[in-house]
Amino acid sequence: MKVLDCTLRDGGYCNEWHFGENNIKRIIDGLTEAGIDIIECGFLTNKTPNHPDITKFNRIEEIAKFLPKNRDGKIYCCMINYGEYKIEDIDECNGNSVDAIRVAFHKKDMVEALNFCRGVKEKGYKCFVQAMVSLNYSDEEFLELIHRVNEIEPYAFYIVDSFGVMKRKDLLRLFYTVEHNLKDGIAIGYHAHNNLQLAYSNAQLLADLHTKKDLIIDSCVYGMGRGAGNLCTELFVEYLSDNFGADYQLRPILNIIDEVLNNFYERHHWGYSLPNYLSANNNAHPNYAKYLVEKQTLTFEDMNNIFNMMDKQKKLSFDKNYVESVYIQYMSRDQLQTEQKIKLKDYFIHKKILLIAPGKSALIEKQKIIDFSKTPNVCKISVNYEYPFVETDFIFLSNLRRYRELEKSKRSKCIITSNIFSNEVYLRVNYSELIGNEKYVSDNAGMMAIRFLISCGVKEVYLAGFDGYSSNSEENYIDMDMALTVDNFTAETRNQGMNDVLSDLSKSINIVFLTTPRYIGNLNN
Repeated sequence: MKVLDCTLRDGGYCNEWHFGENNIKRIIDGLTEAGIDIIECGFLTNKTPNHPDITKFNRIEEIAKFLPKNRDGKIYCCMINYGEYKIEDIDECNGNSVDAIRVAFHKKDMVEALNFCRGVKEKGYKCFVQAMVSLNYSDEEFLELIHRVNEIEPYAFYIVDSFGVMKRKDLLRLFYTVEHNLKDGIAIGYHAHNNLQLAYSNAQLLADLHTKKDLIIDSCVYGMGRGAGNLCTELFVEYLSDNFGADYQLRPILNIIDEVLNNFYERHHWGYSLPNYLSANNNAHPNYAKYLVEKQTLTFEDMNNIFNMMDKQKKLSFDKNYVESVYIQYMSRDQLQTEQKIKLKDYFIHKKILLIAPGKSALIEKQKIIDFSKTPNVCKISVNYEYPFVETDFIFLSNLRRYRELEKSKRSKCIITSNIFSNEVYLRVNYSELIGNEKYVSDNAGMMAIRFLISCGVKEVYLAGFDGYSSNSEENYIDMDMALTVDNFTAETRNQGMNDVLSDLSKSINIVFLTTPRYIGNLNN
């Protein structure tokens, strides 16, 4: 088991890698004194001009001045993001600077990046293969990656939890896939992020496994890292010392926190947060969460909805222009929805409204419904399903499962409540504004649909299939697939609730039963 500290590289996302020349040296010296096995000193890149105070370097030799003369068996490394540095610009390894280079790449660049890794090894460096977002690979793709890595024989191959989404079962599945297929002599690495607060427990899980493979676990002092941060070096080395007899020294690491990193933390906090949880939960790059939070216009639900609107592949790497376009599209929805509802109100004014619920009377008395629908100026709206005997004009849905069961071709005429998220519908309305106070039927879809019609200025509605409930589930619905089993008490309670609600709603809208309700009172009588 080896610990690789990447504070100066991954932690740099918190301060633009501007640690300061003296602090870079202090961190490397402190980690060396603490006995950390592998110390990452920063990025090697041609995208940023070199500066003595930052840990983005243009030449490998620029790192040499920060390294101790007595390496005492420690490995010093840097990282290259594939595409940011040419292989011909890498100096041959001469023992004066870093010993190893980590190459990070996305799945789309796998073949080219692995050729780059081969070149790194030929330059004399230990090569670490960092295939980012490991969970983005299918099992077949991950096995192909491992077989290609075996051909190169790098120093280490990594499982990378780029977005901090990896649960125990995910990590074990990937680890055993690697352990059983990776060539002997290649170490297995694990790089965690802490979006779901699982970095420490996942690292402990790997430490406790019995494996013949060499393991490398990445960490950062104080967990310093983008968004939710990383596994804390100080916590993990203490765990290894307490449980495996490791000989790490905690004091130099705590000094780094106290004398260097606390200042950065005060200026730019990192760690677990709701936005970082959201980005992980949506398998999205954490910078998207940061971008949306900085808008200061969005609720938790808004941000989650925006993530749902995003393309799956576009989530994997941050694209400011893309997320801005999605954000604008989302923020424009309220205005568009308001305009759509105004049009709908104007449309309803000239129509007789027929509301068709899925009660069995809609089947038994279907001819009444068919005949009525043929009269002039009837607008037909079904509730939580598509009525099979008449082509409806709209479908009102408050049930996510019913929406998912609906043919996609029907979604363009759906009026959905806000607990369902979709861009494909005619109108999305506020769920909370349509529920009532009656305990047992407060969110009954039929009652919500009537409230919606009232909000649109409708003065009269014809009801079909509004039957109430029977304890015999076969008697409740037009379609047995919708069957819901309720006991006698629940059925009676719901029926009384529907009677009370309908009586109350009738004060605002004239309610006419087209089909005979089977288990509730008929306001026509």
